[in-house]
Amino acid sequence: MRNLLVAADKYAMDRLKLLYQNILGKNLDVENVATTLALADQHDCSKLKQTTSRCKTETEEGTHIFEIVGYSLKKAGIGAGKFIRSATFAVGGYDWAICFYPNGASQNSRPHSSIYLTLMTKNATAKASYELRLLNNSSSSGLMPLSFSEGPRVFDHVDATRFGVVVIPEKIDLAMYIKDDSITIECAVKVIKDQSSSETVAMMNSEIEVPPSDIVQHLGTLLETKQGADVTFCVGGEDIVAHKIVLAVRPPFFQAQLCGEMKEAMMSRVTIEDVQPNVFRALLHFVYTDSLPDMGNLYDDDKIEMMRHLLVAADKYAMDRLKLMCQNILAKNLDVENVATTLALADQYNCIKLKQVCVEFIASLDAMDAVMGTRGYADLKRTCPYALIDVLEKRNKARKTFFFWKNTIIMGLYTR
Repeated sequence: MRNLLVAADKYAMDRLKLLYQNILGKNLDVENVATTLALADQHDCSKLKQTTSRCKTETEEGTHIFEIVGYSLKKAGIGAGKFIRSATFAVGGYDWAICFYPNGASQNSRPHSSIYLTLMTKNATAKASYELRLLNNSSSSGLMPLSFSEGPRVFDHVDATRFGVVVIPEKIDLAMYIKDDSITIECAVKVIKDQSSSETVAMMNSEIEVPPSDIVQHLGTLLETKQGADVTFCVGGEDIVAHKIVLAVRPPFFQAQLCGEMKEAMMSRVTIEDVQPNVFRALLHFVYTDSLPDMGNLYDDDKIEMMRHLLVAADKYAMDRLKLMCQNILAKNLDVENVATTLALADQYNCIKLKQVCVEFIASLDAMDAVMGTRGYADLKRTCPYALIDVLEKRNKARKTFFFWKNTIIMGLYTR
């Protein structure tokens, strides 16, 4: 994956590059994260780099403020090694407390004060960094909080491990931080979670969004610009160019009908019979993009006519999906004027579902008389008389059902 990412970056294949970043991001672990981070930095993979940094460690932070009221009395009444403890507070799934020693944690530190952070969760071990701050409660201007901090330390409740300020330096006048005989200590704790837990979370949250494939747009542009075209189709007196390699991989279209001719004679010109130029262009657009071209410039009747011709071409070249798409559009646009013509087309080209829709439309009690007055119906009687049998059978069945329920309702009224 790393080598493929490098190749994708070299050849400016942005989507492929994102795909490989996504795979690497989902498979981070302790062994490979550093190598992946270096790769991300070298090849400007900003999203992978961000994901990598998030995966290194998972932390949780919290802050607690401990206010000691009646400071002078407590200092006078507590000897060295004695402390005042804050309420416990939770950070990162552990309980903590601040211990303040007014006269020092031991005889050696007396009379200077000491401050410690202590892990209170029983039988627990936690890795954390911390910062202890004496806040400015006085009215003295310009006095900044007094801060003491340390990097990650391992706290162990069993061993009563504690970390903090052993001795507040003599040069610091603690009285400057006392107001109304109270002093305030703030403690910020950052708990570093277990590495295995961090990896699991990282792998779940390291999704890198990859945009949808745009190869269809690129192929459509290739057809429009004609760049690299190597075959010309003569269609109704017009020349339409395309690319043999694209046509050859769209079975069974040109493989069955045209590739054989081109292979035999190494032809660069192929004549297409019985297809209009605009229909053949629409056909090629589908071959390249698997979608129909925009027909917003056509009126509704012209669009329906285009769909009929395209359906015939799709049937000729065995393009089943295109044929179904044309049937779907024709079925959605049936009306009294065009349904007979569409039924004849469906019958001729074995469009079973489209034929069923047309038969049901014509056989409806409201539509039959109107359809019979159209030119398309006259053509249908002449060219596809057997298709009318289905219509008449459907209509006869519908009429029998109608009159059955009508008579049932009437009889019910008379017997009351």
